[in-house]
Amino acid sequence: MTESEQGTTKPRSRGIYLLPNLFTTAALFSGFYAITSAIDGRFETAAILIFISLVLDGLDGRVARLTNTQSAFGAEYDSMADMVSFGAAPATIMYLWSLESLGQAGLVGAFVHLAGGALRLARFNTQLGSEDKRYFQGLPSPAAAAILAGLVWVSEKYSYGAESYSWVILTITALTGLLMVSNFRYYSFKEINLRGKVPFVVVIGIMLVFAVTLSNPATVLCLFFFAYALSGPVVTMILLRRKRKSRSN
Repeated sequence: MTESEQGTTKPRSRGIYLLPNLFTTAALFSGFYAITSAIDGRFETAAILIFISLVLDGLDGRVARLTNTQSAFGAEYDSMADMVSFGAAPATIMYLWSLESLGQAGLVGAFVHLAGGALRLARFNTQLGSEDKRYFQGLPSPAAAAILAGLVWVSEKYSYGAESYSWVILTITALTGLLMVSNFRYYSFKEINLRGKVPFVVVIGIMLVFAVTLSNPATVLCLFFFAYALSGPVVTMILLRRKRKSRSN
């Protein structure tokens, strides 16, 4: 390469895209704030902050795709933020809220969720580009965190004594961790085309969903994510039956 050719070579940009990473940073801060709120005993606030992280986590990826600002850095940063917001934060909240009273069993239950979240994210990152985009393998970590946050939110809102059903809470906390590393298939909703046209009745349905959710967000969100967790085994059984029928034919 000549000196003139070297002079015209453009240096590789080492910057990062600002907009999607701002959403990721906001989600990370929300998860961190949830931990500090739980330490201060403000468990309802901590639960709400988990849901705020969930919304922000959903926005950063969509913003990156819409603005064509996806990057390897953004994907890694998003995973680190998810580990805090949907792994460490829910595990800490559940331990301080209820599981601490169970001693070592409560500590193990909280750790199962934390470890499940870490393994889920590691597996997801290694399967990028090779898995079926229609389904997630294992319960997504944001949904697992939302189950626990919804449980705390409902219990705090209606003053249910967490100490009276600590073993149930322990079981649910551990199950969220196990579901994250399971082979159950969960619908990803990635096939929904937000840019396409839909019938007018769909818009009315969306408005009704928003109205019902806003009327009692704690209960509605809690029930929705519990139902989503249960949908994994059902979807997996349906897919297995379809494979068996196709093989027999």
